[in-house]
Amino acid sequence: MNNPPSNHRTVLVKELSARHRSRVSHHFSSLDQHDRILRFGTHLSNESISNYVKGINFELDKVFGVFSYSFRLVGVGHLAFVPRADRPLVDGVIQKVAEFGVSVSSNARGLGIGSKLFERAAIHCRNANVTTLYMHCLSSNQTMMHIAKKAGMEIHRDYGEADAYLTVLPADPGSVIQEAMQEQVASLDYSLKANTSSVLNFLGFGKKKK
Repeated sequence: MNNPPSNHRTVLVKELSARHRSRVSHHFSSLDQHDRILRFGTHLSNESISNYVKGINFELDKVFGVFSYSFRLVGVGHLAFVPRADRPLVDGVIQKVAEFGVSVSSNARGLGIGSKLFERAAIHCRNANVTTLYMHCLSSNQTMMHIAKKAGMEIHRDYGEADAYLTVLPADPGSVIQEAMQEQVASLDYSLKANTSSVLNFLGFGKKKK
């Protein structure tokens, strides 16, 4: 059991790096067929998931995660920035666009993890001068639809699929401080969980995590 975060405690979202690649791959591989279709729009094999994760550029994109009390990655948000050559031109100004995808482990649902991952991605977009935050998913993906509606995103449906857009506000000192504080608190929480997991493994009370 992954011991997901409690409803009575704050869901902390940490920025991930390339050293978390194996954990991200394990998280995606743990999704069942239905959840893989909702996350990726199609059923991916474990090999395809492994190749997808290997292709994530943690320097260009942003990947965020939520860890359970037992130091399992139970939620992942991937913020991919659209290449400059593919960005739309509005009133003579090139728009900076980012696409967001999210997945939450089945035993950690209903705790607001998906929404918190989206909120963290949105504030990063704001501070990174992104003008439009975009999500593409199946119309049947109720979790994504809920997140989009809650955020006030403009939603377009077509042939069983949906596109949701959010115009991002410009950064201000408050948004910059907010993101920095969120990452600082999440990093402290991550360190505590990592240290606890290491001690338990050393004492033989836990299994080493991938």
